[in-house]
Amino acid sequence: MKLVIASHNIGKIAEIKALLADLPITLYTQADFGIGDIPETASTFVENALLKAHYVCEQTGLATLADDSGLEIEALHGAPGIYSARYAGEPANFVNNIAKVLTDMHGITDRRANFKTVCVFLKHPKDPSPLICEGIWRGEILSVASGSAGFGYDPIFYVPELACSAAELSFETKNSLSHRALALAHLKQQLQKILT
Repeated sequence: MKLVIASHNIGKIAEIKALLADLPITLYTQADFGIGDIPETASTFVENALLKAHYVCEQTGLATLADDSGLEIEALHGAPGIYSARYAGEPANFVNNIAKVLTDMHGITDRRANFKTVCVFLKHPKDPSPLICEGIWRGEILSVASGSAGFGYDPIFYVPELACSAAELSFETKNSLSHRALALAHLKQQLQKILT
């Protein structure tokens, strides 16, 4: 099976490729087909993932995997949520986004947060039954960034059971624990049924 990953995010693509490496599929990205960024205009993770999956699937005619992910912070009523990639405004980058989160969290003692991913898989553009899987990774927000691995908000996402930030984890360890790993584990079970 040929499968297109509906993303330009290099870190996300690397994680997805590693997690699906043992399936009999050939993976492409939307960049391989010259498809630019897709506006995320919906109000939920699942709707944004469906938007991206439908668009890329229609453009390529191939099975497509899309996800929408974000950081949800309890004390900020779920923010940055679906706006995680552009939380600090334009130009969108995670240096500014992290700085804004740390400013917003200054003096707040409730540091609970989670990363959330919703993955959507479409077999073809008119697929009436997309596969939809969700993963949640619980943690806390640090008061200062720590670590240089990973991407996005990883340097300020504290993983209590390992006593370090997500940016201090090896690629393999993160890929066994993360929200994306959990969502893709569910999706993988469904894909294996389709492929066999």
